[in-house]
Amino acid sequence: MFAIAGGKGGCGKTTTALGLARGLATLGDSPLVVDADLDMPDLHHRAGVDHVPGVAAVATGEQPTAAAAPSSRLPGVDVLSCRESDTASAASAFERLRQCRRAVLLDCPAGASPAAAAPLRAADRTVLVSTPAEQSLQDIAKTAAMARQLDAPPALLVLVRSAGRVDPSPLFDCRRVVHVPKLPSPPLRTDESAARYLSGAKILSKRNT
Repeated sequence: MFAIAGGKGGCGKTTTALGLARGLATLGDSPLVVDADLDMPDLHHRAGVDHVPGVAAVATGEQPTAAAAPSSRLPGVDVLSCRESDTASAASAFERLRQCRRAVLLDCPAGASPAAAAPLRAADRTVLVSTPAEQSLQDIAKTAAMARQLDAPPALLVLVRSAGRVDPSPLFDCRRVVHVPKLPSPPLRTDESAARYLSGAKILSKRNT
C-alpha cells in the first residue's frame, strides 16, 4: 500500500495518484485509489465517481471492493471516496485496507500534519510528489522525514511541472525519480502524462506489498 504525499496543496498529489493507478491498470493490476484527505476530499471529482462514504463503509466492515466505485474516466481504476465527517473512522479504514489484495494508493493530505500521519502510518511505502521549486522541495523533505519515521520510506519521487533539469534524489535518499513536464489541462488526458506515470507504475509494481 502506497501513500501519495506532497509537501503542500496544489503540488499534484491527486493527479499523481490517479496517473499511477492508470499505469498500474495498464500493467494488468486492479488498483484502488483512496481519498485520505479528509480536510479537502476531492478525489471523486477528479475520478468521476459519486461522493459516497466509502472510507466510512470500510471502517464499519464492508469489503473495499464493494465500497469502491469504478472511475468513469480511468478504466480499470476503482476509487474509495471520503467525506469530512469520516475523520473518526479513517484510521480504522486505512488499517483494514492493509489486508486488501490489490495495489492501494492513499491520496494523502498535504504537509506533515497529524492528519497526514494516519495514512502514512498504514502505508508500506510513500510516493513523494513535488514541483522542482526550492520551497516545494523543502516542504516535501519534511514529509519524507515523517514517512521514514512512520515506517513508510519513499519508494518514488515524482517531480511535476519538471523539465528534468533538477535531480533532488540525493536530498531524499530516493534514487527513483519520475519527471512529469508541464502539461495542458487536463493533464491526465495526454499521451505524455500516460507514459510518464506508466514508468512510475512500473517502479511501484516491483515494490508492491
